[in-house]
Amino acid sequence: MLPFASRRSPVVCLNGCVASSQPLASVIGLDILKRGGNAADAAVAVAAALNVTEPCSTGLGGDAFCLFYDAQTGRVCGLNGSGRTPKAQTLELMESLGYNVSNPPHAYHALNVTVPGAAACWCDTVRQFGSEKLTMAEILKPAIDLALRGFPVAEVTAHHWAKWTEQSGKELGAELLIDKHTPKHGQVFTNPHLAKTLQEISSHGKAGFYQGRVAEAIVKVIKENGGVMCLEDLRSNSSSEVTPIFTDYKSVRLWEIPPNGQGMAALIALNILENFLIKEMGHNSASYLHVLAEALKLSLGDTFHYCADPDKVNIPLDGLLAKDYGQRRAELIHMARARADGEHGTPTGSETVYFSLVDGEGNACSFVNSNYMGFGTGLVPQNCGFSLQNRGTCFSLDTNHGNCIGPQKRPYHTIIPALLTDAESGRLLCSFGVMGGFMQPQGHVQVLLNMLEFGMNPQEALDAPRVLLHYSEAAQRWQFNLEAGIEEGVADELRRRGHAVCWPVAGHDRAQFGRGQVIAIGDWWDPSASAPATPTRVLWAGSDPRADGCAVGYYLNAFFPPVN
Repeated sequence: MLPFASRRSPVVCLNGCVASSQPLASVIGLDILKRGGNAADAAVAVAAALNVTEPCSTGLGGDAFCLFYDAQTGRVCGLNGSGRTPKAQTLELMESLGYNVSNPPHAYHALNVTVPGAAACWCDTVRQFGSEKLTMAEILKPAIDLALRGFPVAEVTAHHWAKWTEQSGKELGAELLIDKHTPKHGQVFTNPHLAKTLQEISSHGKAGFYQGRVAEAIVKVIKENGGVMCLEDLRSNSSSEVTPIFTDYKSVRLWEIPPNGQGMAALIALNILENFLIKEMGHNSASYLHVLAEALKLSLGDTFHYCADPDKVNIPLDGLLAKDYGQRRAELIHMARARADGEHGTPTGSETVYFSLVDGEGNACSFVNSNYMGFGTGLVPQNCGFSLQNRGTCFSLDTNHGNCIGPQKRPYHTIIPALLTDAESGRLLCSFGVMGGFMQPQGHVQVLLNMLEFGMNPQEALDAPRVLLHYSEAAQRWQFNLEAGIEEGVADELRRRGHAVCWPVAGHDRAQFGRGQVIAIGDWWDPSASAPATPTRVLWAGSDPRADGCAVGYYLNAFFPPVN
C-alpha cells in the first residue's frame, strides 16, 4: 500500500527551475542551467539521466516529443521524435503471420518495436533550441557519470521496475537487473553499458545510435525475436519539426503537439467544457466530474477515430478544433445521464516520464520521453543498457482505419507535452504535462482547470485527486476510475447518472492517474493576486506526489529583467 499524504509547498524561485519524476535528474538539469545551458540543453540532460534512473519508463529505446518556448521571439516550436515502422512491416505481412483485428501480436512482441526516436529528438532539441554554450558531450556527461558510479533506486521506481519486468513475461537483459533480480528500493544500481551508449552519442551524435554497434545490436535482437527491422530503417530515421496546435480557453492558450500525438484530445475537450460554468459546479463535485467525463468521451472518441500519421492520412484538424464544433459537441451532453456508447480505442499503456524546465532567460522546454508499457517490449539490445519500446501496439490492423499499420508509418502516439501562454499577449504562463498513456490529455485538462478555474497553485493542482476515463473493450462501455480522496457521495451520484464507476483507486494503483510536473511563471492562477503592470519573474513549481521526483530551482546569475 502506497500512502498518499502530500503536503508540499510549491517551489518558488527566480532564475531557473526543473521539475521531473526523479530528484537526481532534476538536480542534473539544474546543474546544466547553472553552467550556462538553456532549457533545451537541460531537458536533454534530464532525459538522459531519467534513462539511467527510471529505465522502466523511459530511455533511448523509446520516443520523445518536445515543445519549446523561445523567450526572445515568443514563438512556440515543436519536435516530433516518434519513430516509424520498418519498411518491411506491411499489413499483408501481418496477415500472413496470422495477425488481424481480433488477433493482434502480443503487446511485447518484437513486431511492436518501432524505430526508437528519442536519440534523434535529443540531438535535434540541442541543435535547434540549445544555447550553443555546451556541447552534447557536456550535456550527457552527468548521466554517463551517474550510470557508471551508480545510484540508489527510488521507492516508486523500484515497484514499477518489478511490476513491468513481471508483466513483460521476459527475462530482462542482465544489464537491467542485479544478480538476475530487479533492484530494491535503496539498492545501488549501475549501468555501464548505457554509459557506453551515451558516450557514443556524445562523440558521434545521431550516428552513434542509428549506425554502428548500437544499431546492429538493435536489429539483431529484433530479428531474433520475430521482428523485421533492418539497419536502413534505423539509418533513415529523423525527428520532425512540427507546428504546435492550440485552442484558447478563456484567457489562456493551451499548446499541444499535433497528430500523430493525441494532444488534440485535450484541446477538443476544452472547447466543449468552455460551454459550461465549471467553477460554479465546484471542484471534483458530481456535476463537474460528470461534465468532464462526458466531454472527454467525445474528445477521445474523435481522437481515436482521426489521430494517425499526418504524412499518411488527411486529418481534419481545423474542423475538429473549431469553436462551433465544440459547441455542437457540448449540446450532446445531458446533465442527468451518462453516454453509454463509445468509440473503440487502442490498448492502454501507462509508463512514461514527463519533465518541465524554465531557464533564467525565460525559455521553457516541455518534454516527454517514453518506452510505452514499462520496459516496452522488454527486449534489450546486447551491451547497450536500454530496452526497446512497444509503441507499435497503438496501431490498428483494420485496413479501413487511418491508424492502420503500414510501412514507415508513425503510430497513434499517447505522449504529449504542453505549454500555456496568455491568449492575448503570448506571454508564457506555464510549462506542464502529465504522463500516463491515455491519461495524458485527461491530466492536462484536469491540472489546467485546477489552476485556472479553482485557483490552485501548481503543487495543489498536482496533489488533487484525479479521474481517468477509459473504454473497456470487454465490457463495451466507458469505465470511470476515481482516485481515493474523491468523496464517496460523489461516486454514488455518478453511478446514479449511469457511469460505470470504480472507486476508490489507491496505493500503487494511483499510477494510472499519471505523474505530472508544472512550472508556472507568475501567480496568474491566484484569483486574489492583482495583475502586475510588468509580468512577474517568480517561478512557481510543483512535482507529482505519485512519483519519486521533485522540483528544484536556483537564485543566482539572473537573466530576467528587473520587475518595477
